[in-house]
Amino acid sequence: MNETVTIVLPLPPAVLSPNRPPGSIGGRMKKAAAAKRLRGLARTAALEEGIESAPWESATLQAVFYHKQKRRRDGTNYNASLKAAQDGIVDAGLIVDDDADHLTTLPPVFRIDKGLSRVELTLERQERG
Repeated sequence: MNETVTIVLPLPPAVLSPNRPPGSIGGRMKKAAAAKRLRGLARTAALEEGIESAPWESATLQAVFYHKQKRRRDGTNYNASLKAAQDGIVDAGLIVDDDADHLTTLPPVFRIDKGLSRVELTLERQERG
C-alpha cells in the first residue's frame, strides 16, 4: 500500500526560476533569501504532516501549480524553481534524498484558482522492488 502526503506552499518567487539568473550580488542575496524561506516553509509543512513511516526510500513528486490567470507556462522551469522546497522536504526527514535514485519528479500540472495562487506538492511513497 502506497502512502501519500500533500504539502501546500505559496508559489515559488520568480527569482528562483532558472530563467532569472542573478546579475549582481544583491540579486544573489535575494535569490538565496527566497530559497531559504521556501526551504523552511516546506520543511515545516512536511514536519506538520507527522508521517511516522518516514524517511521514505523512494517517492514520486507531483507538483500542481494554481495561478489566478490562464497563460502558457514552462513546466521545466517551474519544477526547477521547487529545488529549495525539495531540500526542505529532505530536511524534514520525509524522504531520504531528492536525487534521481530516491525521488521521481513528474511533469507539473497547471490549474486556475482565481482565489488563491499556490503549489501543491503530492509525494507518494514507492516500494522498492
